[in-house]
Amino acid sequence: MGEQPGTPGRRRLTERVLGGGEDPDPRFTLANERTFLAWIRTALAFLAGGIAIEAFTADLFDEGIRTFLAVVLLVLSMLVSAGATFRWIGVERSMRRQAPLPLPLIAPVLAVGGAIAAGVLVVVVLQG
Repeated sequence: MGEQPGTPGRRRLTERVLGGGEDPDPRFTLANERTFLAWIRTALAFLAGGIAIEAFTADLFDEGIRTFLAVVLLVLSMLVSAGATFRWIGVERSMRRQAPLPLPLIAPVLAVGGAIAAGVLVVVVLQG
C-alpha cells in the first residue's frame, strides 16, 4: 500500500525534490498547481496543433513547410511541458523558503516559437 503524507519515505522524497523549508499555505500550493496545469493544457494544444498540421494540411502546404510547422509545434509542446515542470518545482521551492519567485522562462520560449510558426505561415500565405 502507498505511503501516507506524513511517513518518512514521503518526507524524504519531498525533501529531495523540493529542498526542505516549511510547507506553504495550501492556497498558494494549489494556485501553483493550477498554473502548472494551465501550462500543460497549452502544451497539449501545441501537440494537437502539430499533429493536425501534419495530418490534415497535405493539400494546403508543401511537405517541407508542413513538416517544419508540425515539428516547431511539437518541439514547443515538449519545451512547454518540461518548462512547466521546472517552473512548478522552482515556485514551490521558493514558497517553502519564503524567497522571491523565479522569473518565468516558459513565456519567452513560447513567444519565440509562436513567432517562428506565425512567420512561416505569413510567408506561405504571401507566396500564395
